[in-house]
Amino acid sequence: MSDLSLPRDVLDLVDPDLRPYAAQIQPMLQQFLPMSYERLKDWRTLMEANAPPPMPQIAFERRTIPRVSEDGFVAVYLINAAPDRSRPGILHTHGGGFYAGSARGSLREMQKIADLLDCTVVSVDYRLAPEATYSASIEDTYSALCWMHESAASLGLDPERIAVMGESAGGGHAVLLCAAARERGGPSILFQALSYPMLDDRTGQARATPAHIGRVGWNEEMNSFGWRCFLGQPPGGAAVTPAAVPARISHLAGMPPAFIGVGALDLFVEEDIAFANRLIQAGVPTELLVVPGAFHAFDTVAAEAAVSRRFTAAKAAALRRAFATIDERTGDTGPSSPRRKASA
Repeated sequence: MSDLSLPRDVLDLVDPDLRPYAAQIQPMLQQFLPMSYERLKDWRTLMEANAPPPMPQIAFERRTIPRVSEDGFVAVYLINAAPDRSRPGILHTHGGGFYAGSARGSLREMQKIADLLDCTVVSVDYRLAPEATYSASIEDTYSALCWMHESAASLGLDPERIAVMGESAGGGHAVLLCAAARERGGPSILFQALSYPMLDDRTGQARATPAHIGRVGWNEEMNSFGWRCFLGQPPGGAAVTPAAVPARISHLAGMPPAFIGVGALDLFVEEDIAFANRLIQAGVPTELLVVPGAFHAFDTVAAEAAVSRRFTAAKAAALRRAFATIDERTGDTGPSSPRRKASA
């Protein structure tokens, strides 16, 4: 079994407000390592059990929508809809290492974002690995994007102001969705807001990480298992298709502007910095925030910590600016403008 104990020199690097949470995470993970298909059901059950309940004051409903390129339907959660308005929208793809998590489990956080930004959120219950691999989940998220655009009027959405947002594996899904929309000539995406996105199957495989990185929470072993499930083959090799791995996409020009936020102790910090740099080199406006002393999903496990609140505020500010650029481009900047009211 993997040794998850935290050496003193690693714990000292963790933000003081986050240290108690770091110490609590490690014993919980110990029971699931080494990761296996047999333990996957228990891991999923734990994630769902720990998901906070939705807030009753922010409306939501579950819907099923048709898939675009294959038979069947995908479930989505429609959050904070206002059919009589024309507001910004966010398509959300939840985290969970590609093999766990759910849109239902992310409801409360999406309700908070929807309320904070006065927008509508559509959260996708994409198919999970290993029961389905990358092409299936891309089909599900792309179908949700098409549905948002096609149903914009009835949902109260401004189709010019639809962003994608995801955390961890959901961040990886968001990038793959942007790439799919670009390659297929599909609906436009205004912005991508990525929290510690899972982008590169080679992390911990073909590329080693420093000893103090990825020691709290999500680690190399869990990462390798997640990518193996998602790809349907061992990660890190030359045969892995770029269609499944954001970091392997050769050309990034034409991707939506991005916000990428990650903790300095997160296993994904190097791959996220590298991806941000590649976006910048491709001419894609990109904001990168690296949070000292923060580990993977710190803002979820310690939402009220000062460092988490600053992180959430930075992401929200980036989305708010992105939504406001449409007002500026159209000239609708006055206080009586419907667009301005929607993004206030």
